[in-house]
Amino acid sequence: MASSLYHGSMNIAVIGTGYVGLVTGTCFSETGNNVICVDIDENKVRRMQEGQIPIYEPHLDVLFERNIKQNRLKFTTDMASAIQDAQVIFLALPTPPGEDGAADLRYVLGVADQLGKMLTDYKVIVDKSTVPVGTAERVHAAIAAHAKVDFDVVSNPEFLREGFAVDDFLKPDRVVIGTSSERARRVMGDLYKPFVRQGNPILFMDERSAELTKYAANAFLATKITFMNEIANFCDRVGADVDKVRIGIGSDTRIGKRFLFPGIGFGGSCFPKDVSALLQSGQDAGYQFEIIDAVLRVNDRQKLVLVEKIKKHYGGNLKGRKFGLWGLAFKADTDDIREAPALYMIDALVEAGAKVVAFDPEAMPNVRKLVGDKIGYAENAYEALDGADALIIATEWSVFRTPDFGRMQELLREKIIFDGRNLYDVEQFEGSGFHYESIGRQRIQSGKGQ
Repeated sequence: MASSLYHGSMNIAVIGTGYVGLVTGTCFSETGNNVICVDIDENKVRRMQEGQIPIYEPHLDVLFERNIKQNRLKFTTDMASAIQDAQVIFLALPTPPGEDGAADLRYVLGVADQLGKMLTDYKVIVDKSTVPVGTAERVHAAIAAHAKVDFDVVSNPEFLREGFAVDDFLKPDRVVIGTSSERARRVMGDLYKPFVRQGNPILFMDERSAELTKYAANAFLATKITFMNEIANFCDRVGADVDKVRIGIGSDTRIGKRFLFPGIGFGGSCFPKDVSALLQSGQDAGYQFEIIDAVLRVNDRQKLVLVEKIKKHYGGNLKGRKFGLWGLAFKADTDDIREAPALYMIDALVEAGAKVVAFDPEAMPNVRKLVGDKIGYAENAYEALDGADALIIATEWSVFRTPDFGRMQELLREKIIFDGRNLYDVEQFEGSGFHYESIGRQRIQSGKGQ
């Protein structure tokens, strides 16, 4: 009988309007729910109330604007008023890595402590943030210390890919819900029904298993990427072609084709943080994740593998060289620069005495805030090449995939490309006069493979 109370649209509060919180709140409002998003940043809240979206994510702006106009999506700094009528409260708060790599839960537990003093009737409180195993119990204890009403704490990890987050939320591969409460299970099942009409599963499990599922998924994908990067590095040593190897192993259905593209390492807000947190969680429990430890070490090296190729090409001396850099975001279709390989490359190149002029379709404002005038910024991709000794590609934006090579030849001092994302076919440079180096594939120099 209780499930009928939650049939149809719900009142939802989302605490935290970072990447996860904003996508979560906006997408829930798109299916007819009434959503209030809470943030302590008054300026950010004011801008969102005025219809200004604070992040770049494809298609999110359309949903954001539509649901604000339809009065289903609202923003406030007043958490007490936001949760008053909410049936479900999502905690989408930062869990930054501490000095030891463990997830810092101060924001999650701080809000939980406040919630305990504010609850006046039954609520389902949902951990949407990526949190270590056992966090649901800690959140429950923090709320219970003050609460005088019944409530449930649920683990509902997100599996959003930056650049595809709207699609991932509206049409999820699966929804993972960790709860030991039948009442909370019914609420969450009703809430997610509109998103799984094509038959993809809602997977109910205990809270600890749900928390670990998110970490395990990201650690596995990071491992797959890192394994392929090591194979690519080995291909460079022995003259094999990583593209052929990738296709050969990806055809095996047990392995699959996805996450087998080599490059200059993974970055972003999830993989580095989550893999480090899982490693630390293991150590806290007296278990050493040997594979995960190796993944982090290899990935740190991989971020500079292209810089090593560049240094080798110039005999170790980059002083006075100018490089055009295409891409600053950690991946295409986002303005997120957290742990972006491009930033590590910039530091190494500038330290070696080189000048860098960069272009990225979305991430330049974020990089400018971080590094200032340490590098130059171009208005477009070609301006970054004007008078440059070589082009470096660090992000796989679509706009970089089919450039005007003739125009590039005119702008570059030398026809040299260092491609950290393997955007181009090696064969197209044979006989072109370009020097082309990528990851794990044949090097082309002066029209000849070497």
